[in-house]
Amino acid sequence: MWKKSFLMFLFSLSVQKAALDCERMRKTNEFPSPNLNSQTDAVMRGQNVSLSCFNQNKSLRITYFLFRGEKCLSVQNGPMTFNLTISEACDLGPYKCKAQVSNCSKYSREFNFTFVDPVTAPVLNISAVQTKTDRYIMLRCISFNGSLPINYTFFEKNMAISPAISKNVREPAEFNLTKNNTGERKEYRCEAKNRLPDHAKYSQLITMPSTGGESCPFCLQLLLLGFLLLVLIVISLILAFWILPKYKARKAMKDNAPRVYGNTPMEDGIYANICKNQADEKSVPGLLEPRQCVSKARDGTECSQEIHYATPMFQEVAPRDQETCNDCKTGYVYSELIF
Repeated sequence: MWKKSFLMFLFSLSVQKAALDCERMRKTNEFPSPNLNSQTDAVMRGQNVSLSCFNQNKSLRITYFLFRGEKCLSVQNGPMTFNLTISEACDLGPYKCKAQVSNCSKYSREFNFTFVDPVTAPVLNISAVQTKTDRYIMLRCISFNGSLPINYTFFEKNMAISPAISKNVREPAEFNLTKNNTGERKEYRCEAKNRLPDHAKYSQLITMPSTGGESCPFCLQLLLLGFLLLVLIVISLILAFWILPKYKARKAMKDNAPRVYGNTPMEDGIYANICKNQADEKSVPGLLEPRQCVSKARDGTECSQEIHYATPMFQEVAPRDQETCNDCKTGYVYSELIF
């Protein structure tokens, strides 16, 4: 009985000593909280990452525990490096590390990953305004894909000529510079990157043409105006020598085409127009009397045709030899009928 009591006494002493040692380490900061770090907190889906947990006091025999939420993922004696793959939203965290020495333990701060989409190759646009001595250049750079914010940097050849310009919205970054007209060709490009490390993208290299000090600042505008005038002249010539003759030829063919009045059936036979004067009406001098004309075929069938009216004009003329009557009667006046 006394042996059991003695063992309980020794156990209580050890517990008290451990408690005193843990309290002493906390007061003297001999056992600080562990650190949980990764190379980056910005990851892409499916990316492999590493988490390391360690304590600054290397002399202690420490056991490390890695947790994701409330789930323990790994246990290791000594500094721990844990490799994992971030595929789903649940893999983003939170993660925390526990360091334990005998019955004394401390936890690290929580660590979380963030999904970030990589940027695509940016597009560089250059506009320039040239004077007699200087050239004012505006550079615009934008990446149409990738998580924001995006940092843009402009380069002349391989040398950066601008600080990093951060954009939190999807709009181009702009940078202005002034160059002297030295006649030297200049090459420009831009870089776009976000929080993802080692995923910077560059635009295509754009070369500005060389210009001398005596170059005309309005030559481009004059060339454009001349080109537009040339296009107008060519269009006018096409209309004059191609479209108008076709139109005139088509109109002439239309005018010379025979006119067919009505739907009179054409049959083999001899037709005769039988016209009867309207004797019951008095004729008016100088006007053509309307006549009803009926076409009659050899078989006796009749087909109606359209009735045409005309107003003749009479002009007195001298009689001709062939127009004299056989009986040589006088008292007649000849006239010329004009429609």
